Amino acid sequence: MPSHQARQTAESFGTDARRYDRARPGYPDDLVARIVAGSPGPEVLDVGCGTGIAARQFRAAGCAVLGVEPDGRMAGLARADGLRVEVATFEDWEPAGRTFDAVTAAQSWHWVDPAAGALKAAQVLRPNGRLAVFGHVFEPPAEVAEPFAAALRRVAPDSPFSGQPARRPLEAYLAGYAATADAIRATGRFDEPEQWRFDWERPYTREQWLDLLPTTGGLTRLTPDQLAEVLGAVGRAIDDLGGSFTMRYTTLATTAVRAGAQ
Repeated sequence: MPSHQARQTAESFGTDARRYDRARPGYPDDLVARIVAGSPGPEVLDVGCGTGIAARQFRAAGCAVLGVEPDGRMAGLARADGLRVEVATFEDWEPAGRTFDAVTAAQSWHWVDPAAGALKAAQVLRPNGRLAVFGHVFEPPAEVAEPFAAALRRVAPDSPFSGQPARRPLEAYLAGYAATADAIRATGRFDEPEQWRFDWERPYTREQWLDLLPTTGGLTRLTPDQLAEVLGAVGRAIDDLGGSFTMRYTTLATTAVRAGAQ
């Protein structure tokens, strides 16, 4: 099933919105700055804004941000931090004649119908406005990933995530962003899409990684007992590494400028 049709998983991240907001990493400052510099003005529409992790970064960079988020729990947390958020899927959201200088989607575009989303982005972007779809590669070291995958297969063999390899190659993510570029290209409304890449590192203690892990798609729908067993296996693996590890992140982006003068 394509990700954008898996609505139960898509709408499960708000189960613990505060943990999501606390544990999930932000985005490289260079990425945010490059999007802002490459847009004709400061008005940003953030698609699938969640709790506002990326939206706050764009606000700090001087942008006026409007979020669209289908989960009212996530939207409520973003609003509590002063962000403007309208609750809807992007496909069903009503722009009411509003247009924007940039449309962003941080770790969320795979929950949007790719063809409908690209076309709607073109419709709400001003001339030379920028669409920027980006997200992280979440692949911890094999010493952490393999015990996690084994535990997930054991406790939730019917989960669609249980059939995935312990670590997906970067090429799989690159293929996904190439497919996003194809959908953008197919609208005929954008200049040729660009692919951006940002590599960075972040250390995690055992406690920090076990705080983040329940916010990922493979775990948001587990029972408390299932979750405890998976976290126990991963915690023991991190203990074997001395209680911490370094996560090597790659943040990928597909971005394109709306063509035409009107």
